[in-house]
Amino acid sequence: MAIELLPEWMAGLEEEDVVFIKKFILASGSLKEMAGQYGVTYPTVRLRLDRLIQKIKLTEDAAADPYIATIKRLAVNEKLDLDTAKVLIAEYKRTKKREDL
Repeated sequence: MAIELLPEWMAGLEEEDVVFIKKFILASGSLKEMAGQYGVTYPTVRLRLDRLIQKIKLTEDAAADPYIATIKRLAVNEKLDLDTAKVLIAEYKRTKKREDL
């Protein structure tokens, strides 16, 4: 029995994100074709792709600092507005810097 190992960046994605990636690959990266498949506009597909790229990058950030990665993830998933996320991260960095001194 073979054990399937997913890359860390992929293991953290939701099922619908994985399906989107599969469709994107099968469409040879055509955003126009993806827009047709999903029945949405090109900018909508571009926005979804950008968010997916951000989610993948967050996996790398999580290894460096889990708190900052969590705040970024909340912002990417629109659970937290971007301005609030920036304030939280900046304050966290200031507090951490003072603790390191």
